[in-house]
Amino acid sequence: METAIPVQDSLLVKRFSHLKDGNPEDYQLFAFFDSLPAMPAVRMLGDWTGGILSQNHPVDKQLHAMAWNGKRFSSADDVNPIISLDKSGKRVVNDVLGTASLREVVFRGVATATMIYDKSPVFDHFRKVSEDLVVGIMDQKGDGRPLVFYLERIHG
Repeated sequence: METAIPVQDSLLVKRFSHLKDGNPEDYQLFAFFDSLPAMPAVRMLGDWTGGILSQNHPVDKQLHAMAWNGKRFSSADDVNPIISLDKSGKRVVNDVLGTASLREVVFRGVATATMIYDKSPVFDHFRKVSEDLVVGIMDQKGDGRPLVFYLERIHG
């Protein structure tokens, strides 16, 4: 039984890679997200780098302009939602959107890790592809097309 989780993880990682390397439609991204298990909030602690899965999403341009490189979860009440790269390529906290907190929230029928911006009506919901890879949906009040993105844990 010990191999059941790694086998499941490897299948999900393969499905993720196929979407990441392709030109996925929104319905494909949401179907994949809905197939993923919950990610416990405590497992989000640490530094993550990331990328965008949604094709031609307006937020992608904003994140690119900020040199967005991921997120940092120091504790449930100490989250930096925007980590950018400076001109030398070093990861730095970008305070443009302030800070956030981390909780488990029911989204699309599953209680999962969710980052809640402190100053904006924005929730980033995460589902587990593997222990070191999650897919997120940026759920913003009034936004008809949520952004789908991913985060990969940084080790070391």
